Amino acid sequence: MFMANIISQINIFKREPKLRLLFVASEAAPFIKVGGLGEVMRSLPKALRDLGHDARIFIPKYAAIDLEKYPLRSEFKDLRPASSEEEDPHGLFVSNILRYDSDSGETIAYFLENMEYYEKRANVYGYADDAIRWALLSRAVLEFLRVSSWRPDVIIAADWQSGLIPNYFHTIYKGDPKLSPMAIVFSIHNLSFQAMFDHHFVSEMDYDSGKEAIPAFNDPRLLKLNFMRRGIMYADVINTVSPTYAKEITTPEYGEGLHELLSEKRSRLSGILNGIDTEIYNPETDPNVQFHYDTKTLDLKPKNKSVLQQKFNLPVSDTIPLFGIVSRLTDQKGLGLLMDAGESLLENFDMQLVVVGSGEGRFMNFFQELAKKYPQKVGIHLSYDEALGHMVYAGVDATIIPSRFEPSGLTQMEAMRYGTVPLVRKTGGLADSVVDYEPTNKTGTGFVFEKFDNRAFYGTMVRAIETYRYPEFWRDIQKRAMQADFSWTKSAREYVELFKKTIKYHHQPNG
Repeated sequence: MFMANIISQINIFKREPKLRLLFVASEAAPFIKVGGLGEVMRSLPKALRDLGHDARIFIPKYAAIDLEKYPLRSEFKDLRPASSEEEDPHGLFVSNILRYDSDSGETIAYFLENMEYYEKRANVYGYADDAIRWALLSRAVLEFLRVSSWRPDVIIAADWQSGLIPNYFHTIYKGDPKLSPMAIVFSIHNLSFQAMFDHHFVSEMDYDSGKEAIPAFNDPRLLKLNFMRRGIMYADVINTVSPTYAKEITTPEYGEGLHELLSEKRSRLSGILNGIDTEIYNPETDPNVQFHYDTKTLDLKPKNKSVLQQKFNLPVSDTIPLFGIVSRLTDQKGLGLLMDAGESLLENFDMQLVVVGSGEGRFMNFFQELAKKYPQKVGIHLSYDEALGHMVYAGVDATIIPSRFEPSGLTQMEAMRYGTVPLVRKTGGLADSVVDYEPTNKTGTGFVFEKFDNRAFYGTMVRAIETYRYPEFWRDIQKRAMQADFSWTKSAREYVELFKKTIKYHHQPNG
């Protein structure tokens, strides 16, 4: 007994200390969510907390946040990120820090309260002074951590909106005794969004090398900064949201003009595939699914298909393959391939298509015209509807994701959880999450094509349509898709190792 106690005490001393982590982003569910970033900012910190780490988030306090559902209390008043009174004569940048604690005490979130730049705005994005709003967020985080009794081991700055955090850290705050121990990860969720402007069209005069000092908040030059470039340049470690995308962005084709910089940083660049919340996306319990099912009761999925067909006024049939698109309707998602091949597919094959999402006008118009021309084959809902998205996952046979590029992608993983077979292009996170169906070996979780052209896409659609004619083979693909592990727990463990490396790099000489 005595020896057992000694061993127990030794194990306690051996136990690794848990990490303190602060995620900084422009959005985070459940407080405010516009896209995939908001979902990641909910799910990844939660998965890290489940592993025992102290993971918190920091976002602006927007007017749309439901204060009855998420009551906030004051954490720090009159935070002044401006370096002098002269820079901010009207006090526009003086802010407060508010805090949210969940009933369980598990979730802790901080909110930057500023009436002028956040609460007076109806939306999260899309303002002419967004550069000021995100510079304020970046600066305020560091000012807050200087006065807070809680200090993280690692700051994770997400996407270009947080890109100035590493820059400020290594310039204005360089050598600050309270901040110096902290390491910084810059997390790229989509390299194509870099700043306030379209980085493809920048004059030589406006080019930002990332080396000049960050201008004051009210300096027009701030609008010309490439926040993404600066985040990459100054962070201890750069991470992105899938292993394949981490390799792709070091090439001219996918690097969005930053491939040379990213190649230089290759030793500090990694990719970890996003996960999904397997509690929210669960066909056994999802409240948006009429007939619940799992791998053993997949014969119930066709009942959800009938419900969906009726909802979109399509003929009810289980022998006709029903394809679905749940997506932002943008060029990135490869929908131009469907514009080229869609009518030919509908003319030549007995198939149906439902589309849920909104985006660029040309794609909205295309799907409207397609639904008018083929009312017995095409149903559309051209606006974002999360509940309907879940119904589509549960009801369609396959989902179409022919992306031009895809850093991670969540829809393919969400759909697979519902036994919906993904049809994807081999790029980014799609390449890392979907295995092409091989009938000879009876392997694969979906249908994959590589070259971005309408013939490759068309051929893969035909392959899926023909495979659907064999229910036994299709059922096997569905089961393998449902059994794939896309839980955040797996990804969170990889992030823990990344954060440990980041701390190590940060404390190296010249690190």
